[in-house]
Amino acid sequence: MAWREALGIDAAALPAISLRGARHREGLTQQQLADLTGLPKRHISEMENGKRPIGKQNARKLGDVLQVDARLLLSM
Repeated sequence: MAWREALGIDAAALPAISLRGARHREGLTQQQLADLTGLPKRHISEMENGKRPIGKQNARKLGDVLQVDARLLLSM
């Protein structure tokens, strides 16, 4: 059994979970991340809640600031 199945995590939710986790790991608020990336705070909230796709361009911006591979933030 895959770990995602064991935890009941839908593969579509992984980018949102990864984004939230990376932001917390860096000790940033959504507003601080918004200021560092130039993305609206509302968009970051929506991406973290799976209500907005992250997209390649945003994944690159977020990945640079959060020090993660941008591919981690994209849907599989």
